[in-house]
Amino acid sequence: MAMLPPSERRCGCENLLIRRRQVFKTFREDIDAVFQRDPAVRSTLEVVVCYPGFHALQFHRLAHKLWQFKWYFIARFISQISRFFTGIEIHPGAKIGHGFFIDHGMGVVIGETAEIGDNCTIYHGVTLGGTSWAKEKRHPTLGDDVVIGSGAKILGPFTVGNGSKIGSNSVVVKEVPDNATVVGVPGRMVLSEEEKQQQAKKQRPDLEHGSLPDPQAQATGLLFEQMRKMEMQINQLKEQQKSLEDQLEVAKTASKGA
Repeated sequence: MAMLPPSERRCGCENLLIRRRQVFKTFREDIDAVFQRDPAVRSTLEVVVCYPGFHALQFHRLAHKLWQFKWYFIARFISQISRFFTGIEIHPGAKIGHGFFIDHGMGVVIGETAEIGDNCTIYHGVTLGGTSWAKEKRHPTLGDDVVIGSGAKILGPFTVGNGSKIGSNSVVVKEVPDNATVVGVPGRMVLSEEEKQQQAKKQRPDLEHGSLPDPQAQATGLLFEQMRKMEMQINQLKEQQKSLEDQLEVAKTASKGA
């Protein structure tokens, strides 16, 4: 068998070293993401051994690489092994960026054509699902720094903008702009422009799901406020009517005396 020239062997070794460094860099970024967003973590060993979201992500990175090489069956088999051990189902065709963090993770489903940007966070029970049986782009695309609360469903081939936040158990079926906060079924944006700008300035994801606005409570409050104003207007009209009736009675009495 013919030997490769020294220059080509050297180039091949350099490429192998670069790929190996990239793998270790991505591995380190995945660990750092856990430390940045989970205050319960104590050590790197704990992350590597005890975090199913981290395990599922490492399985996926391997399966996705095989998927890119068109080794579809092996890639799907690895994804099913990951699902069995972690309870997290990520299709090997899904594209996931750096610094992705799945907290707890049980019940998470990420579809084949889903795309996830850098530094995103999702909680257990989240679905990035499709709405079509056609072999096309049918799953959502998440921008960078997106946070999705537990149980939320993002359904369809649209984009969730950079820095956006989806409240727990929300169902989102249409595009979300940058730095928006969406809650409810179906999902509705609930933050003012000023609050969006404040959120965009934050250096790390805001995980305060308990402080999300309640659109139903806001709508109910507006209805009660409107009822109160209508009641005040009715009382004013009653007073005006009584005043007019008194004036009419005085006028009738005066006409009879004349």
